[in-house]
Amino acid sequence: MLNKLSAEFFGTFWLVFGGCGSAVLAAAFPELGIGFHGVALAFGLTVLTMAYAVGGISGGHFNPAVSLGLAVAGRFDIKHLVPYWVAQVLGAIAAAAVLFLIASGKADFTVGGFATNGFGELSPGKYSLQAVVIAEVVLTAFFVIIILGATSKLVPAGFAPIAIGLGLTLIHLVSIPVSNTSVNPARSLGVAIFAETAALQQLWVFWAAPLAGAIVGAVIWKVLLGKE
Repeated sequence: MLNKLSAEFFGTFWLVFGGCGSAVLAAAFPELGIGFHGVALAFGLTVLTMAYAVGGISGGHFNPAVSLGLAVAGRFDIKHLVPYWVAQVLGAIAAAAVLFLIASGKADFTVGGFATNGFGELSPGKYSLQAVVIAEVVLTAFFVIIILGATSKLVPAGFAPIAIGLGLTLIHLVSIPVSNTSVNPARSLGVAIFAETAALQQLWVFWAAPLAGAIVGAVIWKVLLGKE
């Protein structure tokens, strides 16, 4: 079990460090050319690379919502859910702390939003709470469906991380303007701790909506799509 929890810790660490790090460190400099599309790709690449690196150990969840969705779908033992959540949250916080230490080494660095998620004034496009909740529920549901489908016994083995990584990239391309893209409660919590905004006060949305979306996605797959 320790190996599985360690894999989830490091996988989630890499997701937050690579994804949020691309936004905090690289996207802050327009001349580097990474921008909005680069951040979306970075998140997808973190999942793709760590799914290949440690997915064989823990299943490569790196996300409390994914763990819940897999449990609802019968692909993950629910007794391991809380330990996985703890490992994922600790990995996200550790990554955010390391990212903060690096970013604060720049003389004119200001913490600001620190790649956090939000609605209203904290939404990149100033989207409402309702819009953010709908986006997070729908996109997390489809992310879980992608994961369940890509890891099904009915598809060729070995390609799942590619589909899942590209799926997460697409999700970010859609929703960065809306909520700055969560679909992952651990990712939202890790950076919110260090933000100077009200991100922590809005954090409940980025636990409730992704977890609800994961349940919806798992039920859709199990009832309508899954033919294993």
